[in-house]
Amino acid sequence: MNIYVANLGYGTSESQVRDAFAAYGEVTSVKLIIDQVSGRPKGFGFVEMPNTSEAETAIEELNNSRLDSQVIVVNEARPKPANSGFGSNRGGGGYSRSNDRRY
Repeated sequence: MNIYVANLGYGTSESQVRDAFAAYGEVTSVKLIIDQVSGRPKGFGFVEMPNTSEAETAIEELNNSRLDSQVIVVNEARPKPANSGFGSNRGGGGYSRSNDRRY
């Protein structure tokens, strides 16, 4: 199961997150999200646990608990929408080559 973890402190390490979840079962991976521009943590990440019942217990026990002096939010990760990110049809403005006008 893929688990979403939010409200992590900027100094929280992957090993701290792994240790918190490992108390409830096997942890396959931990990925904390880093801002590509600043290189700083964004304050959230994902934990993979192969056993669903262990993952559900971890979610139940760790949601609204403290980790590294922060009250964290833990729930099952939702799939990323197909139309998010680059290449999506989100509109925009700017320069249009088709009519050579600038907005």
